[in-house]
Amino acid sequence: MATETIAFDAAELLDTPEAQAAYLSEIMAEGDAAAMAEAIGTIARARGMTVIAREAGVSRVSLYRTLSGKGNPELATITKVLAAMGLRLSVTPTSA
Repeated sequence: MATETIAFDAAELLDTPEAQAAYLSEIMAEGDAAAMAEAIGTIARARGMTVIAREAGVSRVSLYRTLSGKGNPELATITKVLAAMGLRLSVTPTSA
């Protein structure tokens, strides 16, 4: 008998602003820009991509493409999207 699996979607688990902020903080700590963009996209899907796109002033299709992990979003786009989600970037010193 074959094992039945279901697709995992992190967006389904990111149901609070606190969970979303913690998720994004962990991804940002890794320093991978593509992973950061993809994580922001996951949070946007959790909140509703259409709503976030409208509040950020970008098209939904453009937002999907930009935050796919293959896109290369500008900092201005990232800050607009994060603001639409009620989040902001934060900087902390690395331990040397």
